[in-house]
Amino acid sequence: MRNSLAVVLLFAAVSAGPLSAQEQPSEFEAYGGYCYTRFNVNANAPGIAPRQPTTVTVGVASSSYNVKRWLGAVGDLGGFIATSSGNGAFAGAGFTYLFRPRVNFRRGQVAPFAQILFGGVRTTDGIAQSTGTENNFAMTAGGGIDFKVPKHVSIRPVQADYFLTSRTG
Repeated sequence: MRNSLAVVLLFAAVSAGPLSAQEQPSEFEAYGGYCYTRFNVNANAPGIAPRQPTTVTVGVASSSYNVKRWLGAVGDLGGFIATSSGNGAFAGAGFTYLFRPRVNFRRGQVAPFAQILFGGVRTTDGIAQSTGTENNFAMTAGGGIDFKVPKHVSIRPVQADYFLTSRTG
């Protein structure tokens, strides 16, 4: 995963060189998207064995305030539903809230970025190892690339992040 991210960011940085227009970025940016991932849940959910691979669908929304051309402050919210990869049974749900800086490598119409976000995740009992909901530490580290299409719209074809959660109690 890290090698793939490094290749994507290297390719973006090299291919962005010829695009030299130095237009000022927007002060505020907003993003909405969908991602799909798999991870191992230490689930207490009925019908799901502990450590069974689980399919997770995630809706994500984030906003960024660009302090400088190359530096932004990001707030990221995401909601997910986890289901068993084996039988499709509901494993649980969660909500992430993450904040921190983003480094942008803007080159005209292309804007690769790297970020590390810290915050928390609120999970249901099917994901947490308890009988109720829990708030725990969460972080992501990764990056992606945005391509400006019309003046105020960009497309993000790829973003790859390592997502870590840890019980705090």
